[in-house]
Amino acid sequence: MRPNIIVSSVDMQRLETLLDALPAAQADVRNVLLDELARAELVEPGEMPPNVVTMNSRVRFSLDAPAEEFNLTLAYPKDMQADGEHISILSPVGNALIGLAVGDSIDWQRPDGASFQLTVLDVLYQPERAGELHR
Repeated sequence: MRPNIIVSSVDMQRLETLLDALPAAQADVRNVLLDELARAELVEPGEMPPNVVTMNSRVRFSLDAPAEEFNLTLAYPKDMQADGEHISILSPVGNALIGLAVGDSIDWQRPDGASFQLTVLDVLYQPERAGELHR
């Protein structure tokens, strides 16, 4: 069973636009993220709980295999930087992060079929919490 997720209406609109623009070669990525977004509870940005991972959030999370901890910003592909500080929403880990709250864990699958468990440890920065409702 997957935990409930919450997505802001602004993030949902932008993610749907992004997914609609993906080339056919990325249909698998598109379908996985669409399935995840389909189960999301939608809220207005000003109503977003402060402990939920939204787009452009800085998140501390762990992966179980092998046990590693990360501190990354969930980013749109256009905002990816070569600094190693960002993770794309189109990556398996990015797909898994969106909408989770601190303390939530989710089992997810890599493109090669192997699975991993991701746990959100902290949301260090969230644009909505900082008052950036339409960033």
